[in-house]
Amino acid sequence: MKTVACVIQDGFAPFEFGVACEAFGLDRADDGVPNFDFRIVAPRAGVVTSKIGFSINVEHDLSYAYEADLVVFCPVPRERWADIDPLLLDVARHAVARGAWVMSVCSGSFILAAAGVLDGRRATTHWMYAHVMADMYPQIDIDPDVLFVQDGKIITSAGTAAGIDACLHLLRQEVGAELTNRIARRMVVPPQRDGGQAQFIDRPIPVVPTDSLAAVADWAVEHLREDLGVDQLAARALMSPRTFARRFKAEYGATPAAWLARQRIIHAQRLLERTDLSLEQIADECGFGSAAVLRQNFARVLGLTPTAYRARFSCAEEPAVPAA
Repeated sequence: MKTVACVIQDGFAPFEFGVACEAFGLDRADDGVPNFDFRIVAPRAGVVTSKIGFSINVEHDLSYAYEADLVVFCPVPRERWADIDPLLLDVARHAVARGAWVMSVCSGSFILAAAGVLDGRRATTHWMYAHVMADMYPQIDIDPDVLFVQDGKIITSAGTAAGIDACLHLLRQEVGAELTNRIARRMVVPPQRDGGQAQFIDRPIPVVPTDSLAAVADWAVEHLREDLGVDQLAARALMSPRTFARRFKAEYGATPAAWLARQRIIHAQRLLERTDLSLEQIADECGFGSAAVLRQNFARVLGLTPTAYRARFSCAEEPAVPAA
């Protein structure tokens, strides 16, 4: 992926637009991250007004979007959901047909839905709008409880900050976990959030208690090679297993087992990128037990084998040549 088109129109949402600019538009060469040819495009070049009143001057029309490796669709104003600009629909259909990456942030998914490219696919949008999309497009399998969904090369994300999660998810596939972690650190966000939208639906943002489970989680990350279970983690937290499991899911948005599995995959990615350890050694270091279990979990989560991942993203230094 080398070229990125960020599609906006009158009424665009500044935060979601900024997410795409932050993820793909900044020069991060000093961190070793390859730069993308990032361009902001609109149905017509010229002044485009945001939803809160300020305007920007967009130099490019949609021509660039017809050749970009990634096309990002920013949110659509609600009053336009039933009447999407045909120019945007054509861009979406063309991008999917030629096999480009396509991403929507928040209600940008309504462009993809109206274009028909989500028919028969799984997708998401902001939880407040999921029922509207379900009524308008019953042929789409809408999951309102997740932060983002990838179906093939189409990624749809939930509202606002979930766009960051979707961008980092795509970057992990294109530049690897190590460089994506550097990007996340620069953005001051976690490289991978567990959980989904369900924890935010019709509820206030939860207050993290003073006796947070962060210390237990940090300890678990440092001991992934061990056989960790709810009983062991609960004992470290001085809780009953049932209370610990309930509290952990409330705080981290995932069960302890699902969270641990994800941390093991992340650690395996780092080892595949940075070292020349064998798959058996990596499986042991990450707590998978065997290379076969590592392969199974890796393919299920990332869609490719550990060997293929290493071939694509390895940044391990070449072994030193002994002096003559």
